[in-house]
Amino acid sequence: MPNILDIRRRIRSVKNTQQITRAMKMVAAARLRRAVERVLNARPYANQLRAMLASVAARTAERSHPLLATRPVEKVLLVLVTADRGLCGAFNSNLIRAAQGYLAEHRGLKVSMLCVGRKGRDFFRKHGVAMPAEYVNISARLDYAQAQEIAERIRELYATEAVDAVDVVYNEYKSALVQRLTVERFLPIAPIEPAAGAPSPVPQTRDGAQGASLMDYIYEQPPEELFKALLYRYADVEVYRALVESAAAELAAKMTAMDAATENASEMIDHLTLTMNRIRQAAITKEIIEIVSGGAGV
Repeated sequence: MPNILDIRRRIRSVKNTQQITRAMKMVAAARLRRAVERVLNARPYANQLRAMLASVAARTAERSHPLLATRPVEKVLLVLVTADRGLCGAFNSNLIRAAQGYLAEHRGLKVSMLCVGRKGRDFFRKHGVAMPAEYVNISARLDYAQAQEIAERIRELYATEAVDAVDVVYNEYKSALVQRLTVERFLPIAPIEPAAGAPSPVPQTRDGAQGASLMDYIYEQPPEELFKALLYRYADVEVYRALVESAAAELAAKMTAMDAATENASEMIDHLTLTMNRIRQAAITKEIIEIVSGGAGV
């Protein structure tokens, strides 16, 4: 049985750990607010950009674009977005398990991985999975330029036919307690079609000489050029949205995990304190019995 000194030493150690977990929880909570703001700003932008693409698609017959090209799927690129660090509960393990399931499900295809985050990169590098690119240490300082760099690399692999399809695995932020594991097809981009019942439009010029009945957009450039440019922008925005969703989900998972660790530390301190008091009480009782017994013998 441990003595009182050992238990006091352990209580002190658990209290120090509790201070660390409480501080990490507060830091994650402060960063989470800013991350959620980025998520809430990115979602409507992506939705409106897709609506704009649908509108421009209604005004052009051009459908030939590298990001829209479909071909028989034999080579697949899986983009896995994990965290660079641990201490965030089952955040990383759920993503890695989903990626393993994806690899098992597509065993008949040639699957390579583009890993964003150190945890996923380290795990699958040990398992010998081909990685044409990897990006680590970006979640703490994530910006749109980094998302563009990742999207450009993905587009390059797809346009050169190094891969026939691109899927993304990441955690979508729902709330501080809920993150939804998401597997999405990134490339080829699903056909952008106008809404049902939309009128057959005629591109409108800046002077309004043509298509005067359409008042929603005035085109300075041909709609075909705008459509191609917007497709690249849409791909960049989708990558950025996935990254900010994952970053917010990671901080939420870390905040929840550190809160649970702090509560567990409190329970352990209470249990150790109770054990220490029982041992001390037993020692005092033993000393009293020895004193009484010695007095009775005299």
